[in-house]
Amino acid sequence: MGKNKGGNAGGGNKNAGKSGGKSGGKKNNNQEESKSDGKLKTCNKVKARHILCEKHSRILEAYNLLTEEHGSSPPSAEFGRVAETYSECSSGKKGGDLGWFPRGKMVGPFQEIAFSLTPGSMSDIFKTTHGYHIVLVEGRKA
Repeated sequence: MGKNKGGNAGGGNKNAGKSGGKSGGKKNNNQEESKSDGKLKTCNKVKARHILCEKHSRILEAYNLLTEEHGSSPPSAEFGRVAETYSECSSGKKGGDLGWFPRGKMVGPFQEIAFSLTPGSMSDIFKTTHGYHIVLVEGRKA
């Protein structure tokens, strides 16, 4: 299976990766947004949580639990609870918390998606060589 950044695999979260966070035009240490065009500025580090599953059916179940109640912006605590139950990554024990990581540390599609989301936004389901993922970005640093 090739790279899939959501679309068909995720179950319809068309807002993932788009600016939809709760910025209100304000800028803080964790979120940098250009006031002129609404696009995210380049950042060097992202704080994120994720859920990793080998099977699409399992990640889809986790994704549906999160989106049915919270749409594309679930609270970190709820995402963490779902990660503890569903994630097959060792980070699942910590609620999927990956902490802060720089560009170049994660595999291509994971990095592209994590660095394109606004804080508080969750991705669609996407596939990497490690399996199927959902990412929730909690912060951004220059």
